[in-house]
Amino acid sequence: MREVTTTAPSSTLTVSGLNRLVRECLEAKFPLTWVGGEISNLTYAASGHVYFSLKDAAAQVRCVMWRSRAQLLGWRLENGQKIEARALVSFYEPRGEFQLNVEAIRRAGQGDLFERFLRLKAQLEAEGLFASAAKRPLPTFPRHLAIVTSPQAAALRDVLSTLHRRAPHIRISLFPTPVQGEGAGEKIAAAIMAAGDSACDALILCRGGGSIEDLWAFNEECVARAIRASAIPVVAGVGHETDFTIADFAADQRAPTPTAAAELLSPDRNALLARLTELQRHLERRMERTLADQQQKIDWLASRLIHPAARIEQRRQDATELGRRLHQAMLRQTASQQLRLAVLGQRHKAARPQPGKLGEQLVHLHYRLHSQALWKISQQTGKLNALSSGLVQLDPQAVLARGYALAIGPDGRAVRDAAQIARGDALKLSFARGSADVTVNQVVATPEAD
Repeated sequence: MREVTTTAPSSTLTVSGLNRLVRECLEAKFPLTWVGGEISNLTYAASGHVYFSLKDAAAQVRCVMWRSRAQLLGWRLENGQKIEARALVSFYEPRGEFQLNVEAIRRAGQGDLFERFLRLKAQLEAEGLFASAAKRPLPTFPRHLAIVTSPQAAALRDVLSTLHRRAPHIRISLFPTPVQGEGAGEKIAAAIMAAGDSACDALILCRGGGSIEDLWAFNEECVARAIRASAIPVVAGVGHETDFTIADFAADQRAPTPTAAAELLSPDRNALLARLTELQRHLERRMERTLADQQQKIDWLASRLIHPAARIEQRRQDATELGRRLHQAMLRQTASQQLRLAVLGQRHKAARPQPGKLGEQLVHLHYRLHSQALWKISQQTGKLNALSSGLVQLDPQAVLARGYALAIGPDGRAVRDAAQIARGDALKLSFARGSADVTVNQVVATPEAD
C-alpha cells in the first residue's frame, strides 16, 4: 500500500500575518473621525500613555492615547466623562484587539459650541462690530474704573490686588453679575450697560479660566453688542491667554488675563512718581539756567546803561564833530569846483577864435593854394603838348597832305596789300583834299620774302 503525503497549501496565513492584514485594512478603510462616548477603565501608564474604554449604552471600544498626544490635552481625563475623541481605527496585533488610536479629545458638546462660536464671530465681524476703526482709546490716567464680574470670582481678587498695588488712588466701582450659568449672558450685558451709564472712565470685564462651557456666557451676542454700545472703553480679561471669546473681539482692547487687564488701565504709581521726580529735577535745572541767563543779560544791559546827561553830551559832541566834518567837506568841494572852473576857463580861452592869426593863416593858405594851382597847370600843360604832338604825327590827314592817298576797297576797308584787289575792282581814293573813284586796270603784287 502506497503512502500519500499531504503538504499545507501555500495560502495559509500566520496569526501575525492575519492580524497585520486586518490592521492595514482597517486603517486604510477608516480615516480619522470623531467618536463620542463615556470614559471607563481609565489608566494613566508610567510611560505617559493613556488607556481607556469609550462606551455608550450598547457597546464599548478600547482606546489608547500616546504620550506625545496626551501631553497636549491640557486637562485630566476622568472616568464617567462624556467626551468626543478624534481617532484612527486600528488593530493591536500582539493581542488581536480592535482599538482606537486617539489623536485629540474634547468634552462632549464642545464641537457644537465651537461651531456656534465661529458662526456668531463671522456674523458680527461681517457687521463691522470688530472693526479696528470702532475701537476707542483707553484713558491714560483714569480716576474711576468699573469692574463687571462675579464678587466670588478669584479674578476679582487679582484685579483688585493689582489696582491697589499699581494705582491705589483710582476709585473702583463693582457691578456684580453671574459669569456662568443660565441667563448669565443677559445679566453681564445689563451690568455692562449700567457701568457705561456711570461716571467711570473705563470698564474691566473679567473672569478666570475654564472650559468653553464655563466661558460661554462671554460668547453671547447680547454681551458683544452691549460692549460696543457702552459709553466708556471696555477692556476684556476673560480666561487665560489661550482662551478667546466673542467679548475679546468686541472689546476695545483684549488682555490675556484679568491681571493684565488691570495693568492696562492702571498706570504704575511708583513709575509715575519717579517720572515726576525726574521732571521736577529737570524743571529746576531749566529754571536755574533760565535765571542765570536772564541775570547775565541784565548785567550786560546794565553795562550799556548811560546817564541821560552823559548821553546828551555825547550827542552834542557827535553833532559838533559832524558839523566840523561837513564844513571841511564843503571846503574841499568848493576848492575842487573852483579848480575845475579854472581848467574849463583855460580850455574855453584856448578854443576861442583869433581873427588876426586866422587872417595871416588864410593869406598863407591862399598863397600855397595859388602856387600849387600854377604848378599843377604847368604840369598838365606839358602833358597836353606832348599828347598833341603825338596826335599830329599819327593824324592820317597829315600823311595825305604829304601826297599820299587812302585806297578804300569794294568791301569798304582800307587796302593795305595789292593782293587784296583784282583787275576791274572799283576803288575809292581819298586825298588831303577831296576823293576820286577809280577802276583797277592792272595789279602788280609784291612777292613774299622767303
